Amino acid sequence: MIYRTIRNSRKGAKAQNSKSFAVFASLRLCASFLRALSDLRVQKHRRSWKIVSLGLCFCASLFRNSATDAPGFALPQLNHHFEFPRDHGSHPEFKLEWWYVTGHLYTDDNHRYGFQATFFRSAAPRDLLTPNAIEENEDFGTGQVYLAHMALLDVRNGRFLHQERLNREGWDATATLNKLDVRNGPWSLRMTDANTQQLKLQGSIRADVSFSLILEPEKPLVVFGQNGVSRKGATPAAASYYLTFPRLRVTGQLLDGKETRIVHGLAWMDHEISSSQLDPQQVGWDWACLQLSESRELMCYKMRRADGTEDPFSTLAWIDSQGVVTHVRADQFKWETLGTWTSPITKAIYPVRIRLTALDPSTGKDRVFILDPLAENQELTGNVGGIPYWEGGCHVRDEQGNEIGSSFLELTGYAGKLRL
Repeated sequence: MIYRTIRNSRKGAKAQNSKSFAVFASLRLCASFLRALSDLRVQKHRRSWKIVSLGLCFCASLFRNSATDAPGFALPQLNHHFEFPRDHGSHPEFKLEWWYVTGHLYTDDNHRYGFQATFFRSAAPRDLLTPNAIEENEDFGTGQVYLAHMALLDVRNGRFLHQERLNREGWDATATLNKLDVRNGPWSLRMTDANTQQLKLQGSIRADVSFSLILEPEKPLVVFGQNGVSRKGATPAAASYYLTFPRLRVTGQLLDGKETRIVHGLAWMDHEISSSQLDPQQVGWDWACLQLSESRELMCYKMRRADGTEDPFSTLAWIDSQGVVTHVRADQFKWETLGTWTSPITKAIYPVRIRLTALDPSTGKDRVFILDPLAENQELTGNVGGIPYWEGGCHVRDEQGNEIGSSFLELTGYAGKLRL
């Protein structure tokens, strides 16, 4: 009955305009949570009703908390001293956290792929998880829910595959506290050597593809933001700790159908720790990472407001060949749309071709980058998480059309207002 009610509510939400998207997305996540419980056959578990209660409590928090309201959770602090390998791990005192890897892979015969692997952790509200609210059990925790996304683009034929997983904390999903070791079902990302900071990523998309990749930093870890805090809006809570490996050398194997391919390439990894990412006036963001052939990188995000304007807390950062970060203010770069793509599934219109003009700190002059998608259809449709977004690999070209690097582009909030 509960599930039927949620489904009916979802149908009604679809008929609303973009202002109702937060409700619609929350309903979808609630329904997805219950479907995940059903898939695990937890109704046969001796504490099944307590498990369902946890799911409903977690879903209720999505409605109750505003974009910058995270009572009981920590907020990023200026001049924080990071300690590694501990800070590569999970931070449950914060409400939101994700580990995000994107990259470009090649075979020896130049067969090209783009890939994404993201592991999310979201905490249930503190006041709904009092010691007596839900009895702990030996198989599952009650405080964390884990969502994960995998995607792979075969550039040669334009085939784009993606999958999501949603699991409660326990034997099927977890994130270690004192080191980087996260998993969701058969997917995992872990640091195998704390000295070299080597990483290993295991991923798959249903029975279609699987991959095992080794990622080795070619540059040191960088921290974005002023005094260690990456601001996303005027509200102090709209901020994160933003840690990045901007250039990872990748080697490994990709099993595509029945064919195993040896691959190599470059990847980018973000680790963000937060309790709120958006101001109430913001509807989403456009984000890009660029890896240039000259051994420099850029990270840029444009925070979008409901009135169509760009938030002044948007930012761009250059990373030089030695790993030194230089931030550029919002008025020192320009993000322009050159072309769009309309999703046949969600009907969202995504600005997938971009001209990025930014002040180059090494010359003091503006520099132009054109981001061309490797394929237009790189939308993750939110079948489990409930929030569609576009995340895809791109060529990076100069104004003359010469390819000068590779990029990943992320576009959120185009299928409705984004709420985190």
